[in-house]
Amino acid sequence: MTDFMETSVPAPCTNSQIPVDLFVSKKHPGLPRGELGFVDSSGNPVYKVTRQSLTSSSNKRVLLDAAGNPLFALCRNDKGCWQGYKGGDAGEKDLVFRVKRTKSKLTRTELEVFLVGENSADSTCDFKVKGFPYQRSCTIYIGNDIVAQTSLMYKLHQLFPKRGKFRLTIFPGSVDHALVAALIVIFLD
Repeated sequence: MTDFMETSVPAPCTNSQIPVDLFVSKKHPGLPRGELGFVDSSGNPVYKVTRQSLTSSSNKRVLLDAAGNPLFALCRNDKGCWQGYKGGDAGEKDLVFRVKRTKSKLTRTELEVFLVGENSADSTCDFKVKGFPYQRSCTIYIGNDIVAQTSLMYKLHQLFPKRGKFRLTIFPGSVDHALVAALIVIFLD
């Protein structure tokens, strides 16, 4: 009987074989005004983002889980590049990833994401993010494989969808959902 109970426990989201939809908005109930939030299909908070301005030229955002624990500190430097640190503090030893904007036109943005680790000297990017920030539409790739996509919430008989709330679909695989949420925050900035 214990074998049945152990195997019937739902798998963590990162190992699921079903795509996960999160809904992203600044107007979720329970979030302070202007904070970006990610909720699941039941409306339960999954992540939220707080903004902390350090200086006039540098901004910091902290990605928190539903309990308010810091997952990533996202810091933009003077050159427009981003760095993601584990937890809520930006310490060099906790650097997890770097993001470089490779294309930034009025309608199209592309980012290259470099994970920091054993092969930090490697110059090939680990993820690419391509899309249109105004339309809240982007796709995150590992190589040629799609990891996640965002899209506006279209409704029948609606000519122009509202941009305030959109869907983030994370496809099955071994990518950390918090990392995907952090990349969406950076893409929208």
